[in-house]
Amino acid sequence: MFETFYDLHRSPFSRDLPTGELYESEILEETLGRLEYAAHRQWFAVVTGDCGTGKTTTIRRFAETLDAAKFKVLYLSDSKLTPRHFYKGLLEQLGCESKFYRGDAKRQLHREIELMRGIHGLQPVVVVDEAHLLDREMLEEVRFLLNFKMDAQSPMALILVGQSELWERLHLQAYAAIRQRIDLQCKLPHYDRSQTGAYISRHMTYAGAERDIFTDGAIDDVYRFSSGAARLINKLCTHCLIYGAQNKHRIIDDHMVKRVIQGELS
Repeated sequence: MFETFYDLHRSPFSRDLPTGELYESEILEETLGRLEYAAHRQWFAVVTGDCGTGKTTTIRRFAETLDAAKFKVLYLSDSKLTPRHFYKGLLEQLGCESKFYRGDAKRQLHREIELMRGIHGLQPVVVVDEAHLLDREMLEEVRFLLNFKMDAQSPMALILVGQSELWERLHLQAYAAIRQRIDLQCKLPHYDRSQTGAYISRHMTYAGAERDIFTDGAIDDVYRFSSGAARLINKLCTHCLIYGAQNKHRIIDDHMVKRVIQGELS
C-alpha cells in the first residue's frame, strides 16, 4: 500500500476524512458561519456548487459544528424524493411512524416539531441534499411547508444543497414564489491554484507526511486537470501516490502526474 511506502499513518484523500481535519479555506469558514446563522434564525438557505466542489462535505462539517443540545439535524438525500417520502423520512428520523396521506403527515411533522422544541428545547435543521434533482412538485411543497402560523414563523431551518443548476432553475419565473422565500444563498467555488496547493498540503500533513511529496510542477498539473474541484484533486492525487509507490518514486513530479492522467484518467 502506498501509505507504507510514503511513511503515512493514514490515507490522505479518503472520503471519510474527519471534518475537523478539512482544509479550511476562507469560503468554507464563511459558508459555515452563514449556515450556522441560518440555523439559529430558522432560515431557508440554498447551497450550490459545481460537481465535486465539496458541498456534502461542507454540510457534514456544518452538522458536526452545531450544538447537539440546541439543534436536531435531519438529513435527506434522494433523487426521487416526493412530498410523501419527504415527510416520511423526516418523521422516521424523529422516531415516528408517518401518516399515509401527505396532509396528515405534514400536520404530524408540525406537531412533532412543536413537541421537540417545547420538551427538549431543540430546533430542527432539515438538510435536503442533491436538491437539483427535485421535481417541481417537491420544490412547491417546500414553499407550503414553510407557511407556518400565518407565515409569521418558520417551523425549521431548511437547507437545500445541490449543483449549480438548482440555482439556475430557481431563477425561472415558474419558481419565483419559492425563490422569494430564500433567506440565504451560498455558492461553493472551485479552488484556485494556491488553494489547491494548500489543500494537498493539508491532507498530506493529516496523513502524517513529514516532507513534501508533490512538487510544485505536479501541483500545477493537478490543478489544471481538476480545475480546483476537490473530488478530482482527491482522485488524481490518490492515483499518483499509488503509481509512485508501485514504481518506487519518493517524489511525485509533473511528469508522473501527466503519465497518470494519460494512462489512467484520460
